[in-house]
Amino acid sequence: MTIIEPKLSPTAIKISQKRYLRTDMSGKVIETPGEMLWRVARHMAKAEVNWNGGNGKVAEIAVAFYDRMVNFKFVCAGKAMFEAGNPGGTGQLSSCFVLPVEDNIQSIFKTLGDAAVVHKNNGGTGFNFSRIRPRGDKVKNVPNAASGPVDFLAAYSAALSKILQGAKRQGANIGILNADHPDIEDFIRLKDEDGTIKNFNISVGVTDEFMKAVQADKMWNLINPRTGEPVRKIKARKLFKMIVDHAHQTGDPGLMFLDTFNRDNPTPQIGRIEATNPCGEIGLLPYESCNLTSICLQNHIKEARSKKQETMNGVDWEDLEKSVRLGVRFLDDMIEVNTYAIPEIEQMVKNGNRRIGLGVMGFSHMLVKLGIPYNSSQAEELSEKLAKFIQETAQNESMKLAKVRGNFGNWDRSIYFDKHPMRNCATTMIAPTGTTAMLADTTSGIEPIFSLVTKRRTFFEDDRKNRPTKEIYMVDPVFEEELKRVISENSENSESRNVRKSENQKIRSSDFPILRLSDLSETPSFPSVLKHVAEYGLKSIEGLPGWFYKIFVTTHEISPSWHVKIQAAWQKHFDNSISKTINFPHNTTVEDVEKAYILAWKLGCKGITIYRDGSKKDQVLNLAKDTMTNDQLRMTNENSAIQHLPLRPGSGPAAVCPECGAAVIAENGCVTCHSCGWSKCSV
Repeated sequence: MTIIEPKLSPTAIKISQKRYLRTDMSGKVIETPGEMLWRVARHMAKAEVNWNGGNGKVAEIAVAFYDRMVNFKFVCAGKAMFEAGNPGGTGQLSSCFVLPVEDNIQSIFKTLGDAAVVHKNNGGTGFNFSRIRPRGDKVKNVPNAASGPVDFLAAYSAALSKILQGAKRQGANIGILNADHPDIEDFIRLKDEDGTIKNFNISVGVTDEFMKAVQADKMWNLINPRTGEPVRKIKARKLFKMIVDHAHQTGDPGLMFLDTFNRDNPTPQIGRIEATNPCGEIGLLPYESCNLTSICLQNHIKEARSKKQETMNGVDWEDLEKSVRLGVRFLDDMIEVNTYAIPEIEQMVKNGNRRIGLGVMGFSHMLVKLGIPYNSSQAEELSEKLAKFIQETAQNESMKLAKVRGNFGNWDRSIYFDKHPMRNCATTMIAPTGTTAMLADTTSGIEPIFSLVTKRRTFFEDDRKNRPTKEIYMVDPVFEEELKRVISENSENSESRNVRKSENQKIRSSDFPILRLSDLSETPSFPSVLKHVAEYGLKSIEGLPGWFYKIFVTTHEISPSWHVKIQAAWQKHFDNSISKTINFPHNTTVEDVEKAYILAWKLGCKGITIYRDGSKKDQVLNLAKDTMTNDQLRMTNENSAIQHLPLRPGSGPAAVCPECGAAVIAENGCVTCHSCGWSKCSV
């Protein structure tokens, strides 16, 4: 086998060295990225011997897996990239788990112990605390003795925060409480004080009945889970407004649409889906886990843009089908070679449902290469078409595998029983891909491009105060490619002049300087344009073709409704859920957040996570610019290695990476540093 080294950006090289490559006892990297990908491919393919009877097929499939990965046709979860075949790892390839919490001390603390083992093996956990009796309820006929779910969630947070993954970071968690629990108001207020529960996302589980009660302004019963009896009533709209207000202030809680999840539950006889993994892309039954791989969509396009062509010829459906089929096989093999932290998880995952999650990344880059704006009906239509194709192909491949390998263990208690064979109870989802997308030099999940040009300050040891002494510009790779092409062709035309005239007038009135491409000589034009975009945004550039401004739209230029519509379009066909952040500008109103929550429910999303820029004073380091002294603010600005620009009027305080001091961005329910690859799924 000849090892091929993938083409990696400088950032991707740094990430692979820090996150995925094997090291010796002294921490020295001892493998290349190409060797790492071969290690992963070979480890997953070991499972093939169970059904193909010889090592020849194992080698053949390993090469097929390797070809897909080394060419970034698909990328497996970062955890699996480190763990697979690594003698220094734990062998746990799954990223996230859901564990049950029942209303008794034995269950509560057994689950906490199981969660500790999962976290020790670098996994994340999701819990629904709704079965726990409310605070002040009876315990063995002793009144006012119960602690309630909020206190137990705080206990989980405190205990799990002591387990550092990779000796430096806490694992991710999500805590869910249903909207009919008597302690729901305390739960909604749980994260009012920044820094209290830093390693938990929180979401409220809501039903269709609750959402209809909100719209009809009806009263809503809060029910004691111990007795099943109502204990008091509250206006549904008042409770919903409380949820929205707090989401606007802090980003929490999100919403989990319980009925929507369970309409797609493939094994309803086994149980109801009441919790998700920490970022919400997979609803799981107790003791289920998620095994993840994402197809890089931008690398499934037929051919490059020609000089006179403003759109590409389209998606390479044949190549995409190959990636989907191999991706499903890869994930089913992952279940076989996985190591399971506790026996209940092995029973549910390997011998029970065999749920997998094949997702996507690079959607925004695909749109750009196809000449389609993210905030358009074309993007919505393509989302549906892609999702349907991937889902149908994945299901078909799972059916084919079932004929050789057998159905998943709970098939006879599933919606597929007596219909058709199925190897996996569910196959598709969209996961957070912040760091793995950076490895593939593409956009995260189905998120828009966050920033076209990022200014980064570099540090030099000869500066005794460790101050940045040089600035470089990190550029979105597809934007850079297209900008170079447009500049080299000198593509300014009369149509683009007319299209931009009125917008340029608005920019001038805002005192934004205009850069005209026609005024630049060819040699210095490209770096000059990049610097100008970094400082003032793309709209301050005059002379680009009209379509260019439309397709290179960034996260905060897209209305929340389009964020939700794109999420819903993918959700319409995918059988698991979608991890996506609905980003809002800092000056967003509470009413805007409320509209997004209602729209997500109406359009069939399974959950929604919002983030209003600057809303979390604690964001990552508990160091908010609006609470700093002038000296602290100056030092942070001087020493921050990276800035996502342009700065928007009215934007809130920036969060910074705890490892390198760079700015971080919120997407896919996580925060990610595009400088060093640090990420955390608890914003």
